[in-house]
Amino acid sequence: MATSPSAEFQKIQIQRDDTTFDAYVIGKEDGPGIVVLQEWWGVDFEIKNHARHIANLEPGFKALIPDLYRGKVGLDAAEAQHLMDGLDWQGAVKDIRASVNWLKANGSQKVGVTGYCMGGALSIASAVLVPEVDAVVAFYGVPSSELADPSSVKAPVQAHFGELDNFVGFSDITAAKALEEKLKASGVPYEVHIYPGNGHAFMNASPEGVERRKKMGLTDPDDAAVNLAWSRFKSWMQKYLCP
Repeated sequence: MATSPSAEFQKIQIQRDDTTFDAYVIGKEDGPGIVVLQEWWGVDFEIKNHARHIANLEPGFKALIPDLYRGKVGLDAAEAQHLMDGLDWQGAVKDIRASVNWLKANGSQKVGVTGYCMGGALSIASAVLVPEVDAVVAFYGVPSSELADPSSVKAPVQAHFGELDNFVGFSDITAAKALEEKLKASGVPYEVHIYPGNGHAFMNASPEGVERRKKMGLTDPDDAAVNLAWSRFKSWMQKYLCP
């Protein structure tokens, strides 16, 4: 299910410390908020597709994408890797906190965080480091131990991984199982879901996203897995963000 193509993003600016960054908002004005965090590519077509989809889920969410790369977008894997390597991860967590607080100051009573790949790792980090976060859904990414220890999460976390993901230590099945053990130790509600036969970035089901996955040698799209993951996402966010 997607929103109508006419659904447009509102570009806003958010202040934190002595810096200002752009963000993109879509969805129900006073709906529960969800901060949507980019993959290593940056704020591109695919993260906007995800935010549109989230905004259209019942009961009507308000999705906000912070531009963690300050306008830069990677056009190929090497460029994206370079951008991610250059990211100030602690600064990105501050961006997330400012985004959560912007949503809470602008009509959202509760706010969740979700993200994909790099954004997935940052989502889990936000459950540790951003006390204002009410729930997290992370897709195929685990933060480094230097950034955040998942055994210290303070918000409920749901995490999704592809069984065939080969990003070792970041989003492969071993990383997923290690994350599950740490979440168990946190004492906070959690779910870890592993999708058989799926690789990294399996949620990217748009024609452009599928084409890019092929170029990277990733698995073919699996609509059933995508739909199941969205269904679990919706249930989790409804449970923890909706009154």
